[in-house]
Amino acid sequence: MAWIYLILAGFFEIGWPVGLRIAQQSKTRIAGIVIAGVFMLVSGFLLWLAQKQIPIGISYAIWTGIGAAGIFLVGVLFYGDSTSLGRYLGVALIIAGIITLKFVH
Repeated sequence: MAWIYLILAGFFEIGWPVGLRIAQQSKTRIAGIVIAGVFMLVSGFLLWLAQKQIPIGISYAIWTGIGAAGIFLVGVLFYGDSTSLGRYLGVALIIAGIITLKFVH
């Protein structure tokens, strides 16, 4: 169950930068801040649950890796962030690192 918590925590980690992005517009500032706060709380709580069984270094690395790779993809798909082969390679390396950490744990 700890690994499920950790994966969910990583996906919720993607949500708070999106909330901060939404908060950049004056019309949606409060909603964006609330969204970011909720995602931070849920992500942190799920990480806390995961760390009951998964070492802190492993769980934190996987949590941030999922968040980093996920927000990169959200940025590209929904916000028009620029891409390059090097950026995709970097994200692929993050994902490879996450997979490696899972299987050597």
